[in-house]
Order: sequence, then structure tokens, then C-alpha cells
Amino acid sequence: MAVQTKAERQAANRLAHFEKRQAERAARGPRGLAESWMERARALAATQEKAAREAGKDPEAVWNDLSRTIANWVARYEQ
Repeated sequence: MAVQTKAERQAANRLAHFEKRQAERAARGPRGLAESWMERARALAATQEKAAREAGKDPEAVWNDLSRTIANWVARYEQ
């Protein structure tokens, strides 16, 4: 077995946790899956924000993108 860095271990743990929660929520149907994906989107946005900040890029860009995506979905179903 290859040695994992702390970051690799954390990423693997996060993925395993997400998959476990997603399976639990899938039992509740599409509503549960939607909750799972929204949770994952927030977590990923936070991770990407940190990476952007460390790379000297706009840390808010990922949140703006997620916000626009959700706003488009809401607009489509509000009509």
C-alpha cells in the first residue's frame, strides 16, 4: 500500500463520508440526493476558494459561479 500524504488521506476521508451520506440520502429519493449534492457543492466551493486564495486568484469566483448556477435553476422553476 502506498503511503498517503495528510491531504490525500483527508480527501479520501471526505469522499468516503460523502458517499456514505449520499447512499443514506438516496434511500429518501430525489430530495435526499439533492440535499447531498448541495452539501457537496458547498464543501467543494469552500475547498476551491481556499485553493484560489493560495494561488493568488479570485477566491470569490467559485462562489459566484455556484450562485449563478443555483439562481438559473431557481429562475427556471419560478416561472
